[in-house]
Amino acid sequence: MTTELNTKAGLKQVEEMVFKGDLGSFKIDNLYIDERNVEKTEKIGTSPTKLLALSVLGCLAASFSFCLQKKNFTLSDLEGKAGVTISRNEKGFWRIKKIDVEIIPKIDTPEMRKSADQCIKFFEQYCIVAESLRNGFKVNVNLKY
Repeated sequence: MTTELNTKAGLKQVEEMVFKGDLGSFKIDNLYIDERNVEKTEKIGTSPTKLLALSVLGCLAASFSFCLQKKNFTLSDLEGKAGVTISRNEKGFWRIKKIDVEIIPKIDTPEMRKSADQCIKFFEQYCIVAESLRNGFKVNVNLKY
């Protein structure tokens, strides 16, 4: 059994407070993080906070879908939403307080509902992102110049 895997992501500044993400070779390889203090309509990318929310949502949705696949069901449709609540900490810095996730799968049959009810009990534990955030993990920063 593998005990540790590594993956990488990179970025490059394209203008002040705007970064182009490098996630490797995919069909769509342009991902922008835009932290400028401008109107949303002027932004070319999203914020790291929204990317984190999408990561949690995507991971949980995939875990739920995978659970149903293991029970020989395929979802014909699934939607989801993730809401982020931020607040200031005791030092006045903005921090993520919580992420509320809503997953809305299309459950077609009573048999599928029964399997979905079984998946509800444990699918979250297979989501690497949500469970890592819940348990906390190290973030090591090395600034090189």
